[in-house]
Parts: sequence; structure tokens; C-alpha cells
Amino acid sequence: MERRVELFAAIRFDWQRYRMPVRALARKYDVHRRTVRQAIASPVPPDRKVAVRAAPVREAVAGWIDEMLREDLAAPRKQRHTARRVFERLVDEHDAQVSYSYVAKYVARRRAEIAAEDEGGAVGLAGFVPQVREPGAEAEVDFGDVTVELAGQLARCFMFGFRLSCSGKGVHRVYASQAQEAFLEGHVTAFEVTGGVPWRQIRYDNLSPAVAKVLAGRSRTETQRWLAFRAFYEPAPAGSPRCLHGGLLLAAG
Repeated sequence: MERRVELFAAIRFDWQRYRMPVRALARKYDVHRRTVRQAIASPVPPDRKVAVRAAPVREAVAGWIDEMLREDLAAPRKQRHTARRVFERLVDEHDAQVSYSYVAKYVARRRAEIAAEDEGGAVGLAGFVPQVREPGAEAEVDFGDVTVELAGQLARCFMFGFRLSCSGKGVHRVYASQAQEAFLEGHVTAFEVTGGVPWRQIRYDNLSPAVAKVLAGRSRTETQRWLAFRAFYEPAPAGSPRCLHGGLLLAAG
């Protein structure tokens, strides 16, 4: 899906900026003209259509297997059906035309479900894990591609995005590049708009403007300018105008 999104973005950029015809775009990206028209119409690729195939034999076999597994609920452990025994009974008693691999996979899945149903419990419980965000504690930063009109021409630019995790308040700036100058200026602008710096951390999807060298694992050698920038925003006393809440921490990873 990610590759198709990137493909659609590239097609739309060439079409908007250079007004390339559909046939030329199809040749350039080695795709069908239908795909090019889809990309021009929408930046989001359509969902792939999955054909729904009827399987009457499998549906009938599933019912017979369920009956055998329900019989096992009252049978001693050593007398319960194995997947091989279920398959043999299907062939001998019902002359079923089904593969053993299908039977084995179905038995492995349905045995636990039928046991749970018999105990009166649900096979699965719908739920969620709430995300608790403290006010002013965290934020996220990332760059994204945008197309803007400059002097009547479409140009590819980059949007700096800063978003507070709790309130969702965002600050966005558009730059001609993702250079370090834009990266740092975007932070300064965001801090001025939001009234301070998150006191716990800022999360980054890609911190390449601040990294001089990538080391093993998650270790990085940061640039001197980035280190100086971070040093300026070191923890400040409670009540400082540079802070949202008391302390201050700018995480670089």
C-alpha cells in the first residue's frame, strides 16, 4: 500500500507540474493508463477488490467438522478427534472432496472457539487501550511533501509539522527544502506559537537534519548545530516563559 501511495504521489506531481499526458505517464512509470487516471483523480489508491468465491463443499464440511468437535467436549481426552481422524471420517462417511491441509487448519482454529463457546465465554473481547497524554508533555515532528503554486507554477515543497500529543494543536510551516535551517526554524516557530517547549520529549519519525552519522542500533552522532540548539532548550526553572509546564526536555531520538 505504501508503494502505491508513493507511486500515486509521483504521478500526480508530474501531471500537475509538467502536464504530462496520461499515455506518457503510463510509459514512464510502467503502469496501466487506468492506474494513471486513478492517481490523477485521487491521491489515495483505491482498495483492491477481492473476489468472493463460493465454496459450497467447504461450507458443508465445516458443519460436519463442528459436529465432531462438539462431540469431543464430552469425550475423554484420548478419545477426541485428531485432525487426521476428522479427515478420514469426512472421506469415509460423507465422501467429501476436501484437502487434509484445509481440515487441519480448520480444526486447529475451531477447536478452541467451540470450547470457549461451551464454557459460555466469548471467543474474543473487543476493547482498546486508552492513550493518556499529559498536557504539554509530548509532541511530534515530521516533514511531508506538498505541492504549492508559486508565480503561477506548481512547485514541490516540504511542510514542517509540529503537533502536541495531548491537545492535538498543530503548527505547520512550508519550506523549499528539508535542510537543517528549515528544521530548526520550524521548531522555533512552533515553540513561539504554542507558548513553550514540551517538558518531556518530542518524537521524530526521521531526524536526519540533526544527525551527522548513524551508528549501530539506535545510536546517532548529532550535528554541532543541533547540539547547540538542544543546549539552548535545556531544562529551565519552573515558571520560565520558555516552558509549558515547569521543566523542559527536548528528546533527539
